[in-house]
Amino acid sequence: MQSLYNFIVKPKKERYDNKKYIGDLELLLNTEISDHRYISRTAIVIAVPKENNTNIKVNDEVIVHHNIFRRWYNQKGKEVNTKSFYKENRYFVYPDQIFLYKRNNKWYAPKEYCFVKPIVSNNILSNDKEIPYKGIVKYISKNLDGINIEDLVGFKPSSEYELIVDGERSPTNGVDTALWANKSADQTKRGNGSDTFSDTWLDILSNGFKIRYNGTEVNGVAAQTYIYCAWAEAPTVNLYGAQSNAR
Repeated sequence: MQSLYNFIVKPKKERYDNKKYIGDLELLLNTEISDHRYISRTAIVIAVPKENNTNIKVNDEVIVHHNIFRRWYNQKGKEVNTKSFYKENRYFVYPDQIFLYKRNNKWYAPKEYCFVKPIVSNNILSNDKEIPYKGIVKYISKNLDGINIEDLVGFKPSSEYELIVDGERSPTNGVDTALWANKSADQTKRGNGSDTFSDTWLDILSNGFKIRYNGTEVNGVAAQTYIYCAWAEAPTVNLYGAQSNAR
């Protein structure tokens, strides 16, 4: 079976992502079938459309719109499927309802989609936990020129659409470049030559930073001296002016 214009997918696991396991206990987080926050968005491609040029292939893992697997109650109180439902465990998906696809264990954004990770706000005078309308590019379409992964970008209000990808809403803030005072090169990328760090060697926290790597680049012999400095435009303090705990 192949649709003319739509993809056909199946849920990767279940239609709803509303369970949490603690040891042998299963906790049900939600029982409202129409709540989009607990609907699974991860699917496996069964068939690609005939009349659509796409990089997405059969058996690719994809992130889809929350309405694909959604159920709801009609005016008579009967539980029904959305129009995406094709048959048992099969669903039609418009091309613009696929936001990410995975290839070789790496996520890509189709068409003109661009996804950013939020930036934690350290502004003690604001109730916003994140800096509004700014983010760091995480996933991007190959069709977008002039924008690269890890670029700082701004976006319009009401353009946010939150996704949980691989269990993470906002990935770790590990630093992957370093500026060496005794080297001629500019910033050295992690994994480049002899200056190789672990996956996350430094965390930038709300009240400073924390070293998470014991290699000789940052943690040498006892006879050596290391000086660490941190700057903040508005250091985080508590109500009494003392240093607050890191988030």
